[in-house]
Amino acid sequence: MAQQNAVQQTPFWYNFLLTCLKPLYRWKIKQRAESAVLFQQECLERFGPFQPAKNTGAIWFHAVSVGETNAAQPLIEHYLKLGHPVLVTNTTKTGQARAKSLFQKAPYLDLFQAVYLPVDQKPLLRQFFQRYQPKILALVETEIWPNLIAEARLQQVPCVLLNARLSEKSAQGYAKVRRLTRPMLQQLTWMLAQDAATRQRYVDLGLDPARSQVVGNIKFDITAPAYFVVQAQQLEQDWQLAGRQIITLASTHAPEEESLLRQLQPYLNSNPELLCIVVPRHPERFDEVYQVCQRLRLNTRRRSLQQPVQADTQVFLADSMGEMWLWYALSQACFVGGSLNEPGGGHNILEPMALDVATVIGPRYFNFQTIVDEFVAEQAILIGEDAAQVVQHLLNCLNDSLHVSQQVEHAQQVLQRNQGSLQQHIQLLDHYLAQATLP
Repeated sequence: MAQQNAVQQTPFWYNFLLTCLKPLYRWKIKQRAESAVLFQQECLERFGPFQPAKNTGAIWFHAVSVGETNAAQPLIEHYLKLGHPVLVTNTTKTGQARAKSLFQKAPYLDLFQAVYLPVDQKPLLRQFFQRYQPKILALVETEIWPNLIAEARLQQVPCVLLNARLSEKSAQGYAKVRRLTRPMLQQLTWMLAQDAATRQRYVDLGLDPARSQVVGNIKFDITAPAYFVVQAQQLEQDWQLAGRQIITLASTHAPEEESLLRQLQPYLNSNPELLCIVVPRHPERFDEVYQVCQRLRLNTRRRSLQQPVQADTQVFLADSMGEMWLWYALSQACFVGGSLNEPGGGHNILEPMALDVATVIGPRYFNFQTIVDEFVAEQAILIGEDAAQVVQHLLNCLNDSLHVSQQVEHAQQVLQRNQGSLQQHIQLLDHYLAQATLP
């Protein structure tokens, strides 16, 4: 019980604040819910009583949203293939949709379960741990919750932070509440950081340096799920896309769709072979983006209505969740969003690159600064300063096969030299799994 005695309680003000915000959180869930049934289901998962566990003794991965789920993908797949049960929790609807699209199907149906993370309150978390009884809790990238980590310590469940990243801005935010942050980090079992700067920021905030190491970014080890590649090949045949030039605008935010489609409009009107797939980042904006397409008088089809691409389709609105790999697999060039809007920050550029898709981004990519800088140095990515330049880069990618092949080759070289983090993550998880099985 020594580990229980080492549990440091979270401050009263933090728990009081959560109690006060809980009704607002429930209201927010109701506002974005697509139906009363889905609202009730999400509330049950976040506030209890919780769903029955498919399996106890699972590896529990907590991934905030799509990016973190993608980062954990190769790890989750590794353990599912070994026959180990996996529980995934997410904070966002898009993150959960991605997790389910990747793993909630044969042959993993009996081993995999995905639910929302409960609110960070002690009674809820205690009930959650007792119901699911995980062997290990793996937090992905930046999602750290004080009561969650304290409860893992209390339940003697190893809690590891994987593929950790922490920007200077985020570190400054955590530093403002040191009385909350320091005890939380001191109760982490281990941390694997993407880079030395991240590790040092966590150490400065209170993490024991002896329980951390730098192993690189696991996202470089990502591979496209075969299921989506096969599905893309089928759609290419069904929709007769073999002769089409296809651009994907991925993970876009307002006003990126309108800015880019306005620039693309004359090219779409003059070139019937050109097709633009638009994948908004947030599902609540699907109808809004459709209205943008209507205002621009672009012939648009929608995934949510199961409308196929036809010969005269100019824009295909991919208003679904969890299918990003599919749209990349159909594309020759793409724009990765969240990099033209304000304040921006960018999204994961490694997925399209893993599929040899020429990749363009805007100038605001600070969330992925280190990764992008390496690709820029190797001329493996294109950056547009505004919507007009982004569109020009995309069109050049479609029409300059020699330049694109060089860009894709350079991208593959960067990917390959950064791989290897996955194996070190597996070694760490295996170590704690072995300890969990000891009598």
